[in-house]
Amino acid sequence: MKSNLTTDQMKRGEFLRSLGLSSATLMAFYCMGTTLTSCSKSNDPAPATGTGTGTGTGTGTTGFTGNADASAGAINYTLDLSTTSYSNLKTVGKFAIVGSTIVAKTKDGSLIALSKACTHEGTTVEYRAAQDDIYCTNHGSEYSLTGAVDVGPATRALTQYKTTLSADGNTLTVKA
Repeated sequence: MKSNLTTDQMKRGEFLRSLGLSSATLMAFYCMGTTLTSCSKSNDPAPATGTGTGTGTGTGTTGFTGNADASAGAINYTLDLSTTSYSNLKTVGKFAIVGSTIVAKTKDGSLIALSKACTHEGTTVEYRAAQDDIYCTNHGSEYSLTGAVDVGPATRALTQYKTTLSADGNTLTVKA
């Protein structure tokens, strides 16, 4: 028997009503469906918004050499801070997403590198200059500059990587 989709398809509201849900319940589902977001486990190397530099992906970007993708092995890369891609990391309060890491220039002028994925559900975290911490915009987890969880729902720390700045301040090496 050949099916005609235009007559056999059921609308979402009809389906939910067929399950015995009330109008109030249906309205709640519709409202939540248009406003809720979820954490993403995407490996999207796009930089976070705000004070970030917006350029470092760890894949062929000018000023980058090495491996910045934790899934491809140990983190071990070098950034040329004299290039346009990473020069913002010389400024306090700026950060960049580089592969699977976040690199930030903290209030005290040090450069830190941590895993970029919130340990709650994988959202890319950001550096907040005003609070001098790491923050997940999806569910509000807050991390110290060492990656320790300060505020949940995250319960596991971010991975901290060793950073070494060259004597001239133009090269940053990040290693596991």
